[in-house]
Amino acid sequence: MKKLFLVIAVLALLPASIAAQQQGADAEREAVKQAVLDYVEGIYTVDASRIERSVHPELAKRGFFVKRGETAYSSDVMTFQQLVELAKTYNKNGRVPKDAPKEVVIFDVSDQTASAKLTAVWGIDYIHLAKYDGKWKFVNVLWQTPPKTKK
Repeated sequence: MKKLFLVIAVLALLPASIAAQQQGADAEREAVKQAVLDYVEGIYTVDASRIERSVHPELAKRGFFVKRGETAYSSDVMTFQQLVELAKTYNKNGRVPKDAPKEVVIFDVSDQTASAKLTAVWGIDYIHLAKYDGKWKFVNVLWQTPPKTKK
């Protein structure tokens, strides 16, 4: 009888436990998404403090772009400090349209690491994040300008 009671008690508590775990996972996904939004909106709104909040100082950011008048991709590397400075000026003159894209796709969230994709006005960023002192921070970004269209 005691075993039956124990089984019933476990089965009764199981949905609450699963729901609590799901809420925690949802909260972590939302925190990762907010870090990505801090990054893109920090640049769009010329608010470097949002970059400082969402990006680790040891950021490794690499990307590919096509220079005006060329067809081959060139590469670029950016440090945390260069990104902060860029955020201070990128949209200072309002060149980013109000409806500029900021589509966030979360690929994976673990307890310490996460990965996401951002589609923004400058192209596509693939992002690796890590949790530092309970906050999600960018540690790696690999980006490119919008893909070439095939003719």
